Amino acid sequence: QAFFCLLLCIPWGSSCPPSCQCTERAGAKAVLCSSRHLEEIPKDIPRDVVLLKLDANSITRIPSNAFRHLSHLEEIDLSGNAIEKIDRAAFTGVAAGLRSLDLSGNRIRSIPKEALLALNARLRLANNPWHCECALQEVLGEARLDPDSVQGITCHTAPRQEYVGKPLLQVLDAGANLCGARQRSTDVAVFVTMFGWFAMVIAYIVCYVRHNREESCRHGDSLRALPSAQGHAE
Repeated sequence: QAFFCLLLCIPWGSSCPPSCQCTERAGAKAVLCSSRHLEEIPKDIPRDVVLLKLDANSITRIPSNAFRHLSHLEEIDLSGNAIEKIDRAAFTGVAAGLRSLDLSGNRIRSIPKEALLALNARLRLANNPWHCECALQEVLGEARLDPDSVQGITCHTAPRQEYVGKPLLQVLDAGANLCGARQRSTDVAVFVTMFGWFAMVIAYIVCYVRHNREESCRHGDSLRALPSAQGHAE
């Protein structure tokens, strides 16, 4: 952290987004775009940036490949924005080298598991209006969360009312399994679908048998009528 703080003090002369400030120390570059009223991630960020601060803006979405060209990036601060949507491929290209990602203090209700599981970065996800469901439980179980921010991941909405307002970690520690509820719903849906198909097959078989029986009766009546018709003709 001290190293990154030093980056804030030394300006560098290469291209820099017009709404940001750029600094450099020992060849490591930082782009500082805090509190600049940005509504989206700047497109002209230098490729060799190491630290990117985009906190306290009005960014609402992290699109796919937003940082793909920033292969040296180690820290991203997106806290205090208005982010609601994060695309599955939002962090493609920086997953291996990223060490810190701050998404706290946004409007994130859910996040694609695929967007985070490839990251080695330490994540800060506190102070968002999370919907506590299976996907979030899986992220908590597999992602590298900053220990200091875990208690701030609170259920704003949830499948059961008693979970609302509680830290998700506390809910899970109490024995709740949000993925189990989804699995039961899936099992019920599969059962209903299979029952519907089975009922359709039975109905088809019944109609087929009934139709054949009626055809056989008509054919038999026709055959029984033939001798009498021939005798009358003689």
